[in-house]
Amino acid sequence: MTPLVLLPGMMCDARLFGPQIEALSGRVPLMTHPLSAQDSVEAMAADVLSHAPPMFALAGLSMGGIVAMEVLRQAPERVERLALLDTNPLAEADEVKTRRGPQMEAVRQGGLRQVMRDELKPNYLADGPRQGAILDLCMAMATDLGPEVFLRQSIALMGRPDQTDTLSAYQGPSLVLCGEDDRLCPLERHELMHKLLGNSTLEVVIGAGHLPTLERPQETTAALRRWLEVP
Repeated sequence: MTPLVLLPGMMCDARLFGPQIEALSGRVPLMTHPLSAQDSVEAMAADVLSHAPPMFALAGLSMGGIVAMEVLRQAPERVERLALLDTNPLAEADEVKTRRGPQMEAVRQGGLRQVMRDELKPNYLADGPRQGAILDLCMAMATDLGPEVFLRQSIALMGRPDQTDTLSAYQGPSLVLCGEDDRLCPLERHELMHKLLGNSTLEVVIGAGHLPTLERPQETTAALRRWLEVP
């Protein structure tokens, strides 16, 4: 069975994939890789490759998807299949870069919790009964990682490359998945990735926003199982 490498989003860790890890453990070899020690997408991807098995399935959510695409660019022969969840193949837009500056300064001044609470978290989730608990988990992951990780990840995202050519060249089995109500990485971005990837399936998770792994775990896990071809 091909091992599965999971890459979490910005200011998240393996807990982002908690329901999927629980459901898939024993069915497929699993590893999650932190994206916290480097300040460029290229260096993050190189670090993933230095620790990953020789051949693997690769799934990334949000920033994890951005790094997954760079892993694919650097070593396409090692990626047996690819899943991109709630992510964006394009370089960062200028208006988003402009917003990052004040966020980063606030974090340098000790305001990580405020930035997460006021600027990032409100855009993460669809309305639902578990929203509060998921937001609490997001805050716990962010505070555990800390301000230096926030700054490194912000710098990495600002300088990320466009990956449309990378996706166009890849022919492995691919899953493109997003929450129906994702405001950070909307459906049109996923339709673009689906179009670029020649052997892909597009799945939209109803009732989820930017974090379907936590908001709609059963539906998301089912989509991953179909992609992995495991029962």
